[in-house]
Amino acid sequence: MGRYASQVETRRLLLFIGAAFGFLLLFQYFELPYSKFLSLLTPSKSEVTQVFTLHNGDSSSVLVTKDLTYSGCSNTTNDTLCSSPHESPIDVADAPTKNPSVSEEDPFDGEDESSSNSLEVAGNSTSGKVLINNGSEDIESRKSENDLSNKDKLTNMQAYDEDTGEFSNSDSPPAAESSGNASGNGNSSEITSVVEDIENGLEDGDPDMILKNIVPAPASSPLLKDPEHKVLSISEMKDMLLQSRTSLPSVKPRHSSSADQELSRVKSQILNAPIIENDAQLDVSVYRNFSEFKRSYELMEQILKVYIYREGEQPIFHRPPLKGIYASEGWFMKLLKTNRRFVTKNPSKAHLFYLPFSSRNLVAVAYIPDSHSYDNLIRRLDSFTDLIKQKYQFWNRTAGADHFLVACHDWAPVETRDIMASCIRSLCNADVKEGFQFGKDASLPETFIQAPQNPLRQLGGKPPSQRRILAFFAGNMHGYLRPILLKHWQNKDPDMKIFGRISKGRGKMSYAQYMKSSKFCICAKGYEVNSPRVVEAIFFECVPVIISDNFVPPFFETLNWESFAVFIPEKDVPNLKEILLGITETKYLEMQERVKHVQQHFLWHSKPVKYDVFHMILHSVWYNRVFQTSTL
Repeated sequence: MGRYASQVETRRLLLFIGAAFGFLLLFQYFELPYSKFLSLLTPSKSEVTQVFTLHNGDSSSVLVTKDLTYSGCSNTTNDTLCSSPHESPIDVADAPTKNPSVSEEDPFDGEDESSSNSLEVAGNSTSGKVLINNGSEDIESRKSENDLSNKDKLTNMQAYDEDTGEFSNSDSPPAAESSGNASGNGNSSEITSVVEDIENGLEDGDPDMILKNIVPAPASSPLLKDPEHKVLSISEMKDMLLQSRTSLPSVKPRHSSSADQELSRVKSQILNAPIIENDAQLDVSVYRNFSEFKRSYELMEQILKVYIYREGEQPIFHRPPLKGIYASEGWFMKLLKTNRRFVTKNPSKAHLFYLPFSSRNLVAVAYIPDSHSYDNLIRRLDSFTDLIKQKYQFWNRTAGADHFLVACHDWAPVETRDIMASCIRSLCNADVKEGFQFGKDASLPETFIQAPQNPLRQLGGKPPSQRRILAFFAGNMHGYLRPILLKHWQNKDPDMKIFGRISKGRGKMSYAQYMKSSKFCICAKGYEVNSPRVVEAIFFECVPVIISDNFVPPFFETLNWESFAVFIPEKDVPNLKEILLGITETKYLEMQERVKHVQQHFLWHSKPVKYDVFHMILHSVWYNRVFQTSTL
């Protein structure tokens, strides 16, 4: 009898344990975000092999393989984090190999162009990847990964200058973050170590800060070729934008608010805006639908209120860069925080909620050297969103659909595509194949700021009659496309000024002078689709020629880019001059005049002015939010 009773009790115990475990699974499924509980139960390691080339100092090179293990990747939740941010998730070997502290783009006035083909591998960097397939065109090149703890990239306990957005060395003792701190939950002293502003050296002509971590393909190797992918034309993108108005589901909040009702009325007013054929201040031909834009902008000025979360540790939050190629996210944050018209301290009145983090500083602070993983970066953002979900009701009301971020670092799409998937993301790396969503996400202009005190320095260019150069390009051999561009056009045609890096010296034209003197400025993609050249061309009143498949240009929902820019598929680089010569002089003059008209939308001012880049970024977010709202 006692034995039977013991069996009954054992069964009851097992049944209770099973029920408890089932309850935990259900709780995890419905309450915990992103399957955190399961991710703790399913640790895995992915072994991959990297291939790289060691240069022997002569024309020969040796292919070397290196086995790497990426730990902390879950089969259930974080597969994409173990893969490349720029390729298919299947290609695990491409987990981040680019040095996050090194600018993807830069000004090109620091080194002779010939030097870009004679670099040596610096330091202990061996994680760059070069694949050579017996003379075929299937070669991939990646920037090598150097230890972020190198003294020329890491400065400890730096003081932040509110006026310039720069960090300067202080006398405080160093407190560098340990690479073993993967939790992302450290205190403020753990995040005071930041990567120094690489762009500071660029203005002083120190190109090694950019170039020393690049592993170039041998000069005798076949040209680099991107993996095949579907290419969307600008007209197809326009169709997708229009379709997004009906295909994207309208946001249905858990409970309605007065802000929701205002947005619904705004949407109706925009859709029924009176037709405007001419405007005293703006050229209507550079807009998709000028009447809608004008009405939307007016209503934004009258109605929009933004709440800025105060939470978040510096410098990842609240202290962005104001100088260099990632400055867009910094200038926007600084100007929004001081704007009395749009910012409200009462979140219940807000139409939008701003997530004030710097994607550039996130990488500088949270990326673990040699980890080849985004885990720690995403963990930091995840901790922040968890905090505001627990502390406030606003994210949960719309699942984050009325929240937005402004991020310019190349990795921002990967860092935000899961935990901030429902948010409006304003991204410099606006790449369709990396998950950019028309109608929800916005394309952020990548603006290179050399002097925060005077962002309009050197604005403008020569009149059309004095632009003697047909087309101009200069830059590092980042990615697969630029070597192809130089193979076909460098030193091949006097009308085509196509260079690697250009030197500066007495009697030589600078990068800016070339842009000011050219009819067309080539904006060829680097490692990613975005480039500061697009805005630079407009800044110097040069017609942009964008060669970057699947790149969504800035303010795409508003501007009619084909009216003032040329889009050329990457495959048509060999026909570049023929295409440009096919544009009549009358058409060119019309486009160049429109570049001058649209220029105001890409300029930063210390105090924002109507229709400038600050207002246009905010309008893109506002416009997308309005059209995600259900109409009354």
